[in-house]
Formats: sequence, structure tokens, C-alpha cells
Amino acid sequence: MTENQTWVTEFILRGFPLSPNLQVFLFGLFSLFYSFTLLGNSVILGLIWLDSRLHTPMYFFLSHLAIVDIAYASNNVPKMLANLLNKEKTISFVPCIMQTFLYMAFAHTECLILVMMSYDRYVAICHPLHYSVIMSWKVCTIQAVTSWACGSLLALVHVVLILRLPFCGPLEINHFFCEILSVLKLACADTRLNQVVIFAASVFILVGPLCLVLVSYSRILFAILRIQSGEGRRKAFSTCSSHLCVVGLFFGSAIVMYMAPKSRHPEEQQKILSLFYSLFNPMLNPLIYSLRNAEVKGALRRALGKERSM
Repeated sequence: MTENQTWVTEFILRGFPLSPNLQVFLFGLFSLFYSFTLLGNSVILGLIWLDSRLHTPMYFFLSHLAIVDIAYASNNVPKMLANLLNKEKTISFVPCIMQTFLYMAFAHTECLILVMMSYDRYVAICHPLHYSVIMSWKVCTIQAVTSWACGSLLALVHVVLILRLPFCGPLEINHFFCEILSVLKLACADTRLNQVVIFAASVFILVGPLCLVLVSYSRILFAILRIQSGEGRRKAFSTCSSHLCVVGLFFGSAIVMYMAPKSRHPEEQQKILSLFYSLFNPMLNPLIYSLRNAEVKGALRRALGKERSM
């Protein structure tokens, strides 16, 4: 085996084994979705930056979520689009490992940002009189920096464990990007440590945060039911239901992908799940927040009104 453990220079991404005509169709469709992802999240960022009424902790975290979604999709989708048109679907070793690192870093960071957003809503609804003290800008900045740092460090652990492995072939990744589980299948050494770390990280970064989010929103639900004003109850429920939609979509697909028994999810189904949270989730997030959030819609109307007046 030691003779075959040479330094790998490139991998082949199989992607979706489809007919050429269908691949061209998917290229156009996914390009459209990717454009909507960039446009929608950029609009959210622009509105938060320009409208002073959105300079609050909730929209501070929402801006970080938009940045993560743009980066998350941009890490995987452009290479997938290029491979839909190219016959040679190769990727060099270093870019592949970088893609794995960034994919894990952005995914972990998004999990933690969603937890921070749920905590912000919990404080705003359950402890409104102390909100400005608890969620000061210093605290929000620390929470955001911690989310990015923890996400990057966890991803670095996964990458270091991958780099210790020898790859002797075959060098064909049965995925449309360098997804960590698919990369591990190419290693010609024992990957049980990697699998254990991935499962432990999933418990820490998925199950733990999801439990915190559910606890926060159960407390929020009881607080909303005690609100006397019908208008206040509707506003609180609208904001929180938007966040719950995003949480359900992201955590649900990720838990099925990394914690469900693999025998129940063939590789083609895993690709579809990966496509869902790599492309569809980042595209849906700004739509969910803009369609169900009165403050974002108001900011958009004010921005459009300024454009017309100019």
C-alpha cells in the first residue's frame, strides 16, 4: 500500500450523471437560482446598510446570515455550473480541500448565527425592558465574532484530519463538489476517527443549537400568547415564524444528511440534499425574510421611493 500512497494532484467530480441536454437545462436553471441567491441576499444587505431603522441587533445578525449565504453558495455552485458544461470535471487537490474547509466553516457559522438570532428574539420578546442592556452592540459583536471563529476552527479540525489520510485511488468523487463524506470515501486508510469527529461535531453544531433554538421559541411562544395587543402579537409571531422557517429548512436537511443512517440515503439522494442547502436554502432565506417581515418590506418601499424621487 505504501507504494500506491502518492501525492494526489487532482480529483474528478462526477456530479449528476445526466444527458448533455439535461445538463444544459440544469445549468440555466441553477444559474438562475444562483443569481436570485446573490441578488436577494445583496438586497437584504443593502437595505440593512442604508436604512437606519434596521440598525438593530436582529438585522445585524440577519446581515451576517446574508453574508454567510452568499459565501456558502459561491463556494460550491460556480464549480458545479462549470462542470455541467465541461467534459473534464477535474478539481485540483488544494482547491478541493479549500472547498471542503470553506463549506464546513460557512455551514457551522450559519448554525451558530441562527442560534444568536433566536436568542435575540427571546430577549426582545421575553425581556423587552432589559433588551438594550443584554443585547448591546458590544455583546452582539462578540457573539458574531465567536460564531465565525468557532465555525472556522471546527472546519479546520476536519481538514487537518483529512490531510493526514493517504489517497491512493480511485480519485473520482461521487458528488458535485468536495463534500467531506464523499472525499473520505477515497481515502485508503481507516477513517473511523474522521467519522467520529464528524458525528460529534454534528451533535455539537446541529443538535445542541437546535435544542437551544427550540427552548428559546417555546419560551417565546408562551410570551407571545400573553401579549394583550393583537397587533403586537401578530408582529412578534410574524418575525419569529420567519426565523423558524429558516431554522427548520437548514437544520432539517443538515441533520438528515449527517446524522441519519447512510443506508437509508443513497448517494444520489445525498447529492440532492446537498444541493438543497447549498443552493435552495441561501436563495429562500431572503425571500422568507422579505415576504414575512413587515420592517424589511417597509425598508424596501422606502428605498424604492427614494429612487423614484431622485
